[in-house]
Amino acid sequence: MMTDGEVPLYYEIHGAGPPLLLIAGLASDSRSWQPVLSGLKQNHTLILMDNRGVGRSCQEVKTSIGLMADDAYALVRDLGFDRVNVLGHSMGGMVAMSYALRYPDALDRLLLVSTACQNSARNNVLFSDWAAWFAEGKNRAAWFRTIFTWIFTEKFFQDSQQVDLAVQWLLDDPWPQLPQAFRRQVEAIARWNVTHELVRITSPTYVITGDRDFLFPLEYATQLVRLIPNARLHVIEKAAHSIHMEQPDRFIKTIVDCLGRCRG
Repeated sequence: MMTDGEVPLYYEIHGAGPPLLLIAGLASDSRSWQPVLSGLKQNHTLILMDNRGVGRSCQEVKTSIGLMADDAYALVRDLGFDRVNVLGHSMGGMVAMSYALRYPDALDRLLLVSTACQNSARNNVLFSDWAAWFAEGKNRAAWFRTIFTWIFTEKFFQDSQQVDLAVQWLLDDPWPQLPQAFRRQVEAIARWNVTHELVRITSPTYVITGDRDFLFPLEYATQLVRLIPNARLHVIEKAAHSIHMEQPDRFIKTIVDCLGRCRG
């Protein structure tokens, strides 16, 4: 599809039931949801999109959290949905919050996973360094493994074959993210701050986090719950940043439970 700004946007539809829009994080696209698709599509119409700047969507384009939220709304509208549930992970959670603030009438329930209302100074430095290393184009395998240390638990690394397969899958990506596109997403995250706006979100909200998330620790999730009026917290034990990839079964159960509770 084409967004209002005429930016080509890739998307997929899976399953049947109440619509659930899934928004991926930094450098991730719709394929990052593969581990949880089979479980979530049983009860929901899943809307998967590649954010601008990644995957099969346009990568050579201006990028901001707000623009990605506008893209998401344009997709929802073009698909004919009046309201959808929105689930965002990490940067995708930031996009989901922006969607909630910009388009409250097009939102049913909000699910925020491993995210924050403002990126930390440490993370801004970290992500900027990742972008610089990415642009150098040297040892991409080591670049991916370094990022893995921030998003997975130690248990993930105990299976060296699993690590190697994950790295190789990324190296063989037929739709790799461009270095400049990654940098634009990093800069969009650095500009993000809605600390004083979250009080305007009135939709039922569920904040989900792992107790071993190094990038966005538990304190970030508890801050969101304090700032969003109708928010509840769910902590998944022994989980790191990429819960849906490392612990898909527990992630699916949590989301299904969350949507059921929010209905009540």
